[in-house]
Amino acid sequence: MRTSEVAAQARVNPQTLRYYERRGLLPEPERSASGYRAYGPQAVRLVRFIKRAQDLGFTLDDVKSLLHLADGGPESCDAARELATAKIADLDARIADLLAMRSGLARLVQTCEQPRDRRECPIFVEIGSAEEERP
Repeated sequence: MRTSEVAAQARVNPQTLRYYERRGLLPEPERSASGYRAYGPQAVRLVRFIKRAQDLGFTLDDVKSLLHLADGGPESCDAARELATAKIADLDARIADLLAMRSGLARLVQTCEQPRDRRECPIFVEIGSAEEERP
């Protein structure tokens, strides 16, 4: 599959594919006889995974770690467990922050009909306290 086809199916710019290659997220494809990149059938799925992970707030370095784990992780099971455990802890912290923000927004909605100076929207307090509670 050519670059333009993968990009169109994954809904990204063709330059994104080249960037992912340079970052080591997408394996460099084989070249056709005429020099065009020829991606394998998994390329679209992989690019969609990368974009979705970014949409969820993961950095490209995070995505690289996740892809490494998806490929079976490091040779050592201990190292794989350590990487996966660290990712779980990071996700738990993100979820706590998001829940705190949601709680603050819900309180604002509940007090929305009141005058502005009596509305309650403690988003900064909720997020700040969730950050302070992290180990």
